[in-house]
Amino acid sequence: MRVALVLGSGGARGYAHIGAIEELEARGHEIVAVAGSSMGALVGGVYAAGVLDQYTAWARTLTSSGVVRLLDPKWAGGGAIGAVRIFAEVEQIVGERLIEDLPIPFTAVATDLRARREVWFQRGPLVSAVRASIAIPGVITPVVMNGRLLADGGLMNPVPIEPTAASAADLTVAISLSGDRSAQEQSSPARESAEPTWHDTLVERVRRTVGREKEPPDPVEELRISDVVGLSMDAMQGLVTRYRMAGLPPDVLVTVPVGAARSLEFHRAAEMIELGRTLTAEALDAAGH
Repeated sequence: MRVALVLGSGGARGYAHIGAIEELEARGHEIVAVAGSSMGALVGGVYAAGVLDQYTAWARTLTSSGVVRLLDPKWAGGGAIGAVRIFAEVEQIVGERLIEDLPIPFTAVATDLRARREVWFQRGPLVSAVRASIAIPGVITPVVMNGRLLADGGLMNPVPIEPTAASAADLTVAISLSGDRSAQEQSSPARESAEPTWHDTLVERVRRTVGREKEPPDPVEELRISDVVGLSMDAMQGLVTRYRMAGLPPDVLVTVPVGAARSLEFHRAAEMIELGRTLTAEALDAAGH
């Protein structure tokens, strides 16, 4: 069966896309079009270029300390990470391929921050298109290209089904990385009082009594900036995904929980690949494919 594959944004959880592709191919499906946002654009791009195996082999070698070494800290330019070293590795694998020359039609989706609109890259250098699509606001520096200030495609279209709508596919399979953390997670508004809870009051009393050096850890202070940005993006993308897919649902939806991995946990490739394979198998079985 011919499949149009849509790969969503979600940082390191995007390794699950590799497992999804492996499961589709193992079942004999032919992927005839690919569209992706952010990490979905990266995995989709290397797959469309025919070098997914090389990229996967490299990703599996990454350790927690290795990921830190690949990060390129920036204290200006709109993001904390320049991602130069990471994309140098990606460029070694991908080379100078042009999107229009890929054996599989491919679309990388980015967001034009000034114009507040999506940008679909369907021609030009593959690495440049992916780099623009993956620029997580506040984490990875945005890209200026042809007068546009470009950032993560997941801001406006976390699971970009629309670019594949005209493809000659029998089936559209979408992989969302914004699933609920658990079956009990609620999407309706929570009604809370702004009054301090007993826990907040107790913590404050301990601070006054024993001093800050002995106080219990503050959960807000323990958060890293990347955690806050990641959680914020997850919350926004989950909502945007639900609204956009209500108008154009895929034939098969694979949903990866947001709690499966943090955005920058790129050392967890093996675990996420296996999760993607398992969840895709379950979704295809449920849909009879």
